Amino acid sequence: MTHHPKTSDDFITRANRIKLIVLDVDGVMTDGVIAFDDNGHEHKHFHVRDGSAIAGWLRSGRLIAILSGRYARCVEHRAKDLKIPIVIQGNPRKINGLLGILQQTGLSLDQTCFMGDDLPDLPLFHMVGLAASPADGVEEIQAKAHFVSQNRGGHGAVHDLVSHLMKTQGIWSDHVQWYESQEHS
Repeated sequence: MTHHPKTSDDFITRANRIKLIVLDVDGVMTDGVIAFDDNGHEHKHFHVRDGSAIAGWLRSGRLIAILSGRYARCVEHRAKDLKIPIVIQGNPRKINGLLGILQQTGLSLDQTCFMGDDLPDLPLFHMVGLAASPADGVEEIQAKAHFVSQNRGGHGAVHDLVSHLMKTQGIWSDHVQWYESQEHS
């Protein structure tokens, strides 16, 4: 059985304006589990397909940023691996973080999509041009979202969002073509 994301009536209009995706980490890029080993090192699991979609979005000339209320060194490593240029961690006052990202990029709230999953993300949902949630985001987040993924956080929710934005903007085929051309180079 194929599931489809839930989108607002004005999703296409909103999606066509998006140039910047800002991602929460725990519960969005990961499954929300915060695991520590015996030495106190934190571990998170990231989904590989989320990474390939992020790479395609960046290749298309658009921007991605990470905005997390918590700090974890492994997030820095994942962001570096994916070439995500803006990473703000340990910032529970997410409105200030979002405004700082906009100042850095020169983009507007209307051009920004934010994906979050829990109540601390709710203020940003009222600000951005497109608010998105994984399938397992809390009820209040899903109720305010313009896009609710068919996938849970850490299980392809970011890929689902990015692919829908790229398809709406008519650039998904370029992303697919890029991978197809790698076979012959």
